[in-house]
Amino acid sequence: MGRFRLDAHLKVLDERVVERAKARGLDGVVYAPHFTRLSDVRARAERFSEEDFLVVPGREVFTGDWRNRKHVLAVGLSDPVPDFITLEGAMAEFERQGAAVLAPHPEFATVSLESHDIRAHRERIHALEVYNPKYLETHTQRSRELAAEFGIPAFGSSYAHLRGTVGEVWTEFERPLGTAAEVVTALREGAPRSVRRRDGLEHRLRCGAEFTHLFYENSWGKVDRLFLSGTEPTHPDHIAYGGRFPSASAY
Repeated sequence: MGRFRLDAHLKVLDERVVERAKARGLDGVVYAPHFTRLSDVRARAERFSEEDFLVVPGREVFTGDWRNRKHVLAVGLSDPVPDFITLEGAMAEFERQGAAVLAPHPEFATVSLESHDIRAHRERIHALEVYNPKYLETHTQRSRELAAEFGIPAFGSSYAHLRGTVGEVWTEFERPLGTAAEVVTALREGAPRSVRRRDGLEHRLRCGAEFTHLFYENSWGKVDRLFLSGTEPTHPDHIAYGGRFPSASAY
């Protein structure tokens, strides 16, 4: 019986990423870069999809303001959703669009859904991340506890910000999936799956590299976002969103 091996969340995508993913035995990836409009994510996903390799577009939306942001991963959006809107506003919009809603890295650092958020939106969350290479053992244990407590299916991903991490972790579905729509349906319906990861010294080194990159993101990267970059292309006030989210904006 066929299976489908999906790296369910990565930030990088080019020829080398696809080559590495296929060499690792993956059948597809979810591409969800930060601060990138849905139209651009879709175009890049289509560009790098192949007959035997599926790139599914996603959006990791930053809910709340920058200092109080909480990440939510949406797969299967039909319309653009900006960053920096309220968690309730984002969840309502994902639900309206019939997207698969994933909780990445719960209770991790200061950018994640907490247990009270998961409880409040339990019926809207379709999967919860129980492992990625940035996790320490305590994070893995806590994520599994949350998934069990709320009865939410698990997923795992490389959460790759670096090419070399792609394929370190994957979610393996027990049936073949041929299209992005089928991936969304499998996530929404809680299709049987398992979370798998590589092991050994190379995996530990990849985990260390990703964890080190996290410090960059939350040091210079944060300064750049706060003071240097100006309005992000995914800001709710951007003209691309046509003023659709005035009541949900966190600013």
